[in-house]
Amino acid sequence: MWPYFLFGAVVALIIGYIVYTFIRNNKIRRDGVEVEAVVSRIEEEQTISSEDGVEYKHTHYVTYQNPNGETVEARLDHAPGRTRVGDTVRIRYLPEKPNFAVLVK
Repeated sequence: MWPYFLFGAVVALIIGYIVYTFIRNNKIRRDGVEVEAVVSRIEEEQTISSEDGVEYKHTHYVTYQNPNGETVEARLDHAPGRTRVGDTVRIRYLPEKPNFAVLVK
């Protein structure tokens, strides 16, 4: 019984995270403030896969000026594959949660 409960709990958490991310990103795209930002850093994380060997995950961060003139760093939901530090991109963010942004397409 415990393995089924544990499996169900893990599946529910994964589905919950996916739904939360989808709703958050849609809210940012719909209600967010659009600004120009600069890619400030890219963090690389390595994971070992039994099938493919080493896999890499990249997390992109951008900096932008908020309406008060303060510089803010935000994590992007995703970035195009060839994005480099120093590139300029258009983003949207929510003023109440300025540390997360989505790219404007």
